[in-house]
Amino acid sequence: MRITDLRWLRDLDWLMMLIALALCGLGVLQIYSATQETKFLNVWWRQIMYIVIGLSLMWLVCTVDYHTLLGQVPWLYVVTVLMLLVVTALGAKLGGARRWIQIFGFSFQVSEFAKLVIVLLVARCLTGLRRPSLEAVDILKLGGLVALPAALVYRQPDLGTALTYIPIAAVGIFLAGLRRRHVAVLALIVVVAPLVSYQFLIKDFQKKRVLAFFDPESYRKGSAYQVIQSQIAIGSGQMWGRGVTHGSQTRLQFLPVSHADFIFATYSEEQGYMGVIFALGLYMLLLLQIVQNAQSAPDRAGMYICMGVAALFLFHLLVNVGMVAGMMPVTGIPLPFMSAGGSSTLTTFMLLGLVNNVRLRRFIS
Repeated sequence: MRITDLRWLRDLDWLMMLIALALCGLGVLQIYSATQETKFLNVWWRQIMYIVIGLSLMWLVCTVDYHTLLGQVPWLYVVTVLMLLVVTALGAKLGGARRWIQIFGFSFQVSEFAKLVIVLLVARCLTGLRRPSLEAVDILKLGGLVALPAALVYRQPDLGTALTYIPIAAVGIFLAGLRRRHVAVLALIVVVAPLVSYQFLIKDFQKKRVLAFFDPESYRKGSAYQVIQSQIAIGSGQMWGRGVTHGSQTRLQFLPVSHADFIFATYSEEQGYMGVIFALGLYMLLLLQIVQNAQSAPDRAGMYICMGVAALFLFHLLVNVGMVAGMMPVTGIPLPFMSAGGSSTLTTFMLLGLVNNVRLRRFIS
């Protein structure tokens, strides 16, 4: 059966899609609630537009065999790096950061779309190996290829998005097979790298976020303000929540830009503990469905693609929820499917398209 035959629609992972759309529905509802009587009043319907466009892009990604996409990785990688260089030099500046390129009146965040390329890059590099386990040169090569776009994104500056590239490579390296000495070296890097980064790499405002994480009371009117307000919002939701548009922290605008990275705090306030359990349950089911597609993938390349997407989504979820709960330092990492944002929403659906792409190739000849 060819992909142009509409019968392929029955082979899509509809359960995964329904879960994703349910999370999008929760997100749109919460964005609507969080933006009432603010300058972001119309963001909720724009988010619906992004979801519709995202579904179209997901379908387009499905129509191109992922083996063909893997064959184009060198060109995609070069174009992505060049685009990130353009963003660094000429990108639109907002809030002291250059992260967007404006084309025909629309702003695109190249670093978000780079996640798609990183997933394909890792799958291509690891599939091409013919050894039962990785050698040091393999790890260094893949690490260098992922580090280059990550470094360019960090310079925008956007530490949060740069960090999201790491779990994609990490899960791929783990699945490809590691020797014990490599595990020991990587464990040492995981311990030492944050200390070195804090001393020599991260910027002053990022250091303040780290200090605020360890001592929020000393920074309650500065770097820790949003986290403290987020914790108050989460606590005020109690068991059943205050109801849509009835969250005090949200309505009184104590929580800045609550429809974006901190949307889970406003959701917790209005939907309560039971709403949180429901949303986290949907995320768990989504991740399990992606992993199931990895297990049934027709080859190792498909498995690496699905697991890379799963690792990326899990990292987003853990860091975002941990951030709003005060369990992790603040980073600009959105919550997949729920946070408002054009580039992130489109990229998320394109990543789901890759998973469905792998799934469809089990049946299409």
